[in-house]
Amino acid sequence: MIYSMTAFARKELKGSWGTAVWEIRSVNQRFLETYFRLPEQFRSLEPVLRERFRKRLQRGKVECNLRFNDEGAENSKITLNESLAKQVLEAADWIQSHGQSTGVNPLDVLRWPGVVSAEETDMDAIQTELLKGLDAALNDFIEARATEGEELKKLIEQRLDGIEVEAQKVGEHMPQIIQWQREKLQTRFEEAKVELEETRLEQEMVMLAQKLDVAEELDRLAAHVKETRNIMKKGGACGRRLDFMMQEFNRESNTLGSKSINAEVTQSAVELKVLIEQMREQIQNIE
Repeated sequence: MIYSMTAFARKELKGSWGTAVWEIRSVNQRFLETYFRLPEQFRSLEPVLRERFRKRLQRGKVECNLRFNDEGAENSKITLNESLAKQVLEAADWIQSHGQSTGVNPLDVLRWPGVVSAEETDMDAIQTELLKGLDAALNDFIEARATEGEELKKLIEQRLDGIEVEAQKVGEHMPQIIQWQREKLQTRFEEAKVELEETRLEQEMVMLAQKLDVAEELDRLAAHVKETRNIMKKGGACGRRLDFMMQEFNRESNTLGSKSINAEVTQSAVELKVLIEQMREQIQNIE
């Protein structure tokens, strides 16, 4: 299976600690580049996230965002240290009994260190839940890349079929072209009133045929089509190999175009370049 480098995934999480949303998006890039936008309290997760992306992705510019909201979190239980509060009040009463006005406010007693305590938020538990959510989002993200990759594969295979058709057209026209060139050469000799021996004419035709011979280019095009199909069948991170194959396709199509002396062959050469360029554009998005 081949994978596109363009994809998007979103995963929303809810818990007693609040809500969170993971968003992952990517575009094509020569290498793997990851960017993270995390709330300050979760900055420590970045190395863990980077490693998880590195293990599952090969190429692409990837942005990963986390939005965290604890407004809907369950209220923490408050614990009152009655013994300490009583001691604080008794001390205030003692001071007041010695002629000093304390004016103790109950809220002041509650603010005394240790009188009131609240359960601390378990950040480790929250991070564990967030990482589970990231794994789910990453699975959806890779699935989206695979779906897009299959569509790209279909488009490329259509172009490969087109290349085979054009190459076949050229091959079918070559005998007619050689015969046309033979007749044209012979006509020119006759118009110039030059009498040539049959062997000399055959020598001239052999030299001309060698210049016009495109059998090697057609064979290489067929081999490139086969290799491109094999690369896509193997799958994985094959974008760079496919891009190299496009260079080879271009080389053969340029040579074929330079040997063209017939309108039909010229048209096929142009169509080949169009098909190759269309494939190259699609391959730029393949991992």
